[in-house]
Amino acid sequence: MTIRAMHAAASGMEAYEFNLDIIANNLANAGTTAFKRSRANFEDLFYEHLMLPGTQDTQGQRTPLGIDVGLGTRVSSTAVDQRHGSLIETGQELDLAIVGDGFFQVTDGTQTYYTRAGTFSVNADGQLVLASADRGWLLEPPITIPQDATEISINGDGLVQVRVPGSTDLQDVGQIQLARFINPQGLIQEGENLFAESPASGTPIVGNPGQDGRGVLKQRFLEASNVEPVRELIDLIKTQRHFELNSQVVQAADQMLQLLANLRRF
Repeated sequence: MTIRAMHAAASGMEAYEFNLDIIANNLANAGTTAFKRSRANFEDLFYEHLMLPGTQDTQGQRTPLGIDVGLGTRVSSTAVDQRHGSLIETGQELDLAIVGDGFFQVTDGTQTYYTRAGTFSVNADGQLVLASADRGWLLEPPITIPQDATEISINGDGLVQVRVPGSTDLQDVGQIQLARFINPQGLIQEGENLFAESPASGTPIVGNPGQDGRGVLKQRFLEASNVEPVRELIDLIKTQRHFELNSQVVQAADQMLQLLANLRRF
């Protein structure tokens, strides 16, 4: 029946409209520090089985094939691509990039979040915070920079050292730690370059950079978005064409219904 075609095509239009939203968000964040692109996963819907394979025919033989028709598609999930972006040199001593796996830990005082955007700065109390116009997310574990520090050095293992007036040696002021997850795709995207733990991600495995599979830090660098604009534009064109094809199916099914309705008049 043409009604099936209309429903199936309508489900395709709805799914590709959702896919367009994902592509738009990816392109909008092509320049966002450490942004991770998303991808929509599709699955086919329930099938109407008019005759199952293996049914006996009039001669008692088992049919090798059946008769069934699918009822469309839907978005089954959205997967976050956790591949690392390229490194961009900034020259800022509090900009940090993670070369390898792991997330910085930041907190608002009540909950811990995770990010790969190492755009840190120092607040009025000398604490390292994730730079944000809305609020300062405190680095966890906390690190305080002396107000008279003239130089800040952060090595690949996360050791934070400063130089103060009257001293020729660097002084240790803290240790940056990174968190790893058994399933980073299971993290919840919270916006503001932040992720939150979920039952799917597992609990964070915290330790120093460079240990147990964690990446190392690179000072004066930031991680770029892993969005590839050319790839997104190709996906955009494909999504647009798929939407148009499904809309044409709806129009064709509607025309067939009109023909059937006109036949009843004679």
